[in-house]
Amino acid sequence: MPTSARPRRITIEDVARSAGVSRQTVSRAVNDKPEIDPATRQRVLRVAQSMGYRPSRFARGMVGPRLTTLGLVIADVLNPFFPEVVSGVLAAADERGWQVAVYSTGSALERETAVARTVVDHVDACVAFLLDPGAIELIHRSGMPFVLLDNEHRPPSVNGGRIDFATGMRHAVGHLVERGHRRIAMLDDRGRPDAGGHGTRHSLFLGAAAEHGLPADEGWVFPAVNSLEGGAAAMDDVLAGGFGATAVLAYNDLIAIGAMRRARDRGMRVPEDCAFVGCDGLTLSRLVDPPLTTLTVDKELLGRAAVRQVAAQMTGAGTGETVIVPRLVVRASS
Repeated sequence: MPTSARPRRITIEDVARSAGVSRQTVSRAVNDKPEIDPATRQRVLRVAQSMGYRPSRFARGMVGPRLTTLGLVIADVLNPFFPEVVSGVLAAADERGWQVAVYSTGSALERETAVARTVVDHVDACVAFLLDPGAIELIHRSGMPFVLLDNEHRPPSVNGGRIDFATGMRHAVGHLVERGHRRIAMLDDRGRPDAGGHGTRHSLFLGAAAEHGLPADEGWVFPAVNSLEGGAAAMDDVLAGGFGATAVLAYNDLIAIGAMRRARDRGMRVPEDCAFVGCDGLTLSRLVDPPLTTLTVDKELLGRAAVRQVAAQMTGAGTGETVIVPRLVVRASS
């Protein structure tokens, strides 16, 4: 779905001008104050509704006791990637005296529009992990300050925060090549609908492999459910197909750890028989045996940067993007 330029939000002054009343009269009508004639209230409310006027919850928070509310939309509260992002958002919001409402889509694309509708009705601004173009458009067209995170297909008119996995993937593949690996399996998250049914990291892996002279093609990529169990099942596919991988690079740490555990259960030595590299840099990656090499993302910084972008939009700043570059942390798994 194409996304238009960010529309100008209808203001209380616009409604007052169309209804032929003062700004104060509109304020009394939409806030159900008693100091207004009932017939005038109804007429003002009809005009406001016809214009698509949405009272600024942010502005009401500035003049009254109500706190500004930031909506944070994440995919799954159980996914260990998100707590550090949430921590960064909460810390940065607290510094500004804001409150945060957290919403989860449950990693279900079909739920994203419903969550977006709730967000538009209940918060002043939004930071979101969303994939569905309709849900993104819904929040964008509301006119509220909005930052979209970790979406490679972010509309140009929407502020965003992006993880530079192109650079990270080159480092990860380069590391494995330097260790002598020429046959690398990539375990991709089959749940991501972007990039033609494959996750963006799938395409970046193939590009990085080509840059290092590896004859990688689609046969080097194995789909995986985004979980420990999914990583284990994908490793079974790698081993069953006679691919001959000496290294595995996974979409994220959960998949990598599941795959590594399955390899060890089947008597393989890590990294002697097969090396493993993950992405995201979860705390869990340091605790497994052997500790996992991973592309570490500063997830708290991503959350803090998103809140800064929201605050900038509230002062009238234009569209922008924050880019977080992953850092390869080499551990015993490779």
